[in-house]
Formats: sequence, C-alpha cells, structure tokens
Amino acid sequence: MKTSEISAPQETRIVEMVFPNQANHYGTLFGGDALRLMDMAAFVAASRYARRTVVTASSERIDFHVPVRLGQLAEVIGRVTKTGRTSLTVEVDLWAEDLLTGSRELCTKGSFVLVAVDANGRPVTIGSAPTP
Repeated sequence: MKTSEISAPQETRIVEMVFPNQANHYGTLFGGDALRLMDMAAFVAASRYARRTVVTASSERIDFHVPVRLGQLAEVIGRVTKTGRTSLTVEVDLWAEDLLTGSRELCTKGSFVLVAVDANGRPVTIGSAPTP
C-alpha cells in the first residue's frame, strides 16, 4: 500500500504524566492544562483529517467530571465527529489512568470547532487541494 493510499487515523491520542508544575495545591491537574491537552488533540485530529492548516475557532461545553491527580497519566482522545464546508468538530475525552493499577476514569469531555485556513488566515474549503 502506498503512503498516499492510507486514510487519516480515526482518532488521535496524546498521553502525558501529571507532574507537580501542572497541579494545584489540591494535587489535581489545572483546568487550563487539561484544556491545553484537549485543544492539542483536537488540533492534531482535525489537521490529520483535513490535511490543511487549521485553527481553533471555539471550544464548546467542556465538562469536568472528576479531577486528574498528580502522578496519574492524562490521556486525551480526539475524534472528528462533524465536518462542514470549512470547519470540523472534534469531540475530546480526557481520561485519568493510575500507572500502577491501570484503573481508568473519564475526567473531562469537550467539543472543539476548528476551521481550515489559507496562508492569509482566511477560511478555505476542506477537501480542496492545499496550496504551497
């Protein structure tokens, strides 16, 4: 199979350990760090799907269910769930995993809208050939 025949991955996963500089005085991941990881996964998922330059246009309904604790793994999983003419919606889940026991818990869910743009930052149709 040629590289050009390989389809875009169905999901993007990013895993990061929660270290003290990412945690508050309660020993839990800062919300801003959680959003950073989630936006990163949304960006990669949208970029791989569109094969265009994309920018985050909005984040919609971010629900923090339970905290990610210091020393746990934070795994974010992004999936493109909707495409428009110039935009993509990516649903992102953030899971906490205890490294020693393997137990996992869904901590945060969110939705991000990203827009494909040209070299001048103007929206461009997804599926049209990228220009160098």
